[in-house]
Amino acid sequence: MVSAANGTLFAQERKLKIMELLAQNKKVTVAELCKFFNVSSATIRNDLRELDNNGQLIRTHGGAIIETKTGFEPMTAQKKDFDLRGKQLIAKAAINLIEDGDNIILDAGTTTLELAKLLYQKKNLTVVTNDLEIVRTLENFDTLHIILMGGMVRKNYNCTIGVQGQKMLSGLTVDKAFMGTHSFSIDKGATTPDINQAETKKAMIESAVKIILLCSHHKLGKASFAQFASLDEIDTLVIDNIEENMKITLEEQGVAVVVGAS
Repeated sequence: MVSAANGTLFAQERKLKIMELLAQNKKVTVAELCKFFNVSSATIRNDLRELDNNGQLIRTHGGAIIETKTGFEPMTAQKKDFDLRGKQLIAKAAINLIEDGDNIILDAGTTTLELAKLLYQKKNLTVVTNDLEIVRTLENFDTLHIILMGGMVRKNYNCTIGVQGQKMLSGLTVDKAFMGTHSFSIDKGATTPDINQAETKKAMIESAVKIILLCSHHKLGKASFAQFASLDEIDTLVIDNIEENMKITLEEQGVAVVVGAS
């Protein structure tokens, strides 16, 4: 574990970095973090306590491990700035898969939000989404048509779920669905902790000709509670980083892999 970049990090930035280190290493120690950030053990213990209280990690004697329960899902505000660079790389790669005049679905999520921010580059798009933050972003773009799915607002997740939105989707056919995911593996496909969210995602997939999964490398090889897409339903995986053997395996299974480049 190398040291942090020059300059003092704000508390929130430090906690985000702790979560990035956990995603990479699965566990951290107080001693390692003190050395990495050049701060006191009291500061690190306070950070770990707050992250534990938020359900983002599990404190252990002398450190912490990442929360691995299949039903665990951090709130949108907690995820928004986590690995932002990786999400932006994915978005920059995914925008090249959209053509002027496309009808698309944007699934709810912080990675699809980064893609939404780039849609000003395209013309005459129709965008169907259940993400309230995505709608707020897109309403400033003059060249887009926006359809907001109905349903019950899922508090703390900035989106709608439920049968109202699913019924609306049943009458639509779109060219491409850009789906976020909480976890992704070859055996389980794309999964999410919330079963109601999974049902909405399934309805999105059924309405689309092509399914494009946006996935951070941190989510590979993991599984959450509810599956919403099997491997054979996914046409393309857009990811920020992937090992070559995993890429080859996915391509052999019929999934095209697009890796974001800086």
